[in-house]
Amino acid sequence: MTRSTVFLTAPVVFIGGGNMARSLVGGLIARGAAASQVRVVDPNADIRAGLEADFGVATYADAREAVDGAGTWVLATKPQVMREVCAALAAQAQVARPLVLSVAAGITAGQLDRWLGGDMAVVRTMPNTPALLGAGVTGLHANARVDDAGRARAQALLESAGATVWVEDEARMDTVTGVSGSGPAYVFLLAEAMEEAAIAQGLAPADARTLVQHTMLGAARMLVESGDAPAELRRRVTSPGGTTQAAIETFEAGGLRTLVAEAIGNAARRGGELSAAND
Repeated sequence: MTRSTVFLTAPVVFIGGGNMARSLVGGLIARGAAASQVRVVDPNADIRAGLEADFGVATYADAREAVDGAGTWVLATKPQVMREVCAALAAQAQVARPLVLSVAAGITAGQLDRWLGGDMAVVRTMPNTPALLGAGVTGLHANARVDDAGRARAQALLESAGATVWVEDEARMDTVTGVSGSGPAYVFLLAEAMEEAAIAQGLAPADARTLVQHTMLGAARMLVESGDAPAELRRRVTSPGGTTQAAIETFEAGGLRTLVAEAIGNAARRGGELSAAND
């Protein structure tokens, strides 16, 4: 996927300087955004120093100072402290009327709007950890106050970390969390199980890891680059009566599809519970 250069006409402030904020900051700078237009807030002095050294951005310990004049606020704190962070910034938000983005799981656009004093343009997002490599995917939901220009700004910012998908029904954002937000862990679990099985069959641990890693990488590239449906790709490598068919039949007999559906459903439900718990 080719992503265009980012030009920031007003400063963007990241409130929270953890891994996800770092990945987005790095993506913006890599795509040509001026470091002078990017600010990051974090209470940890070491995190601030690292961001300054790596990207040349301005950092702050106090969010109230950092948001002054910023056109876009990216809320990247833990969900448990989001309400407190918003309350501290509500008066400034009501005056400045920035575009507000959130990368916090389980926090709704309605909650953010309410905590910031109301009538705010809010985009709720759900990135995933491959964003750290520029290979992530993000689901986005905009409330009714976000105009076309705001959507374009949000998309450009999140595309610095990978692909984007707009979700019009916010209730489906919990499904996004269950599919892509948590999804990398499902792939890691399968890789873990494959490694263990390979070692049990007599392969050296290092060889098992290399085989699994590159099998995952190659299959993922085929999924993305071929444009074909997963079922079609699976069919092509499953010869009748062959080794792959024997393995696939074992997965199917063990109820793999049912387990995956239940797992994603439980992850989505937990996302809703987190929203209720933080209200």
